[in-house]
Amino acid sequence: MLVGALLVEIRVHGSQSLKAKRGVVQSIKQRVRNRFNLAVAEVGGQETWQRALLGISGVSSDARSLRRTLERAVEFIEDLHLAEVTGSEVELVELPHRDVAPEDEELFDPVSDEE
Repeated sequence: MLVGALLVEIRVHGSQSLKAKRGVVQSIKQRVRNRFNLAVAEVGGQETWQRALLGISGVSSDARSLRRTLERAVEFIEDLHLAEVTGSEVELVELPHRDVAPEDEELFDPVSDEE
């Protein structure tokens, strides 16, 4: 299983309050969620009027498609013209796993108290 993490730094030009910036950030977050089915959170810059750092993540079994999806999310944010993307960084992490064979399924059955 691959986990993809994307950090996107944005600048909201013309924002004069945290409330105005939050509105732009919320719009970007919701649109990215709806379009790409990715998890999105504001992970930095919460106390600034014009800067925000968005953390975006997804999972896949294919590194190439996951990286491309995250890159397309950055392009999408740029194309919204709600904020300027001032930086982005993608990281993929492969987590080890093993498939459960049918003979191993009994290992996952609830334990009974019978003696």
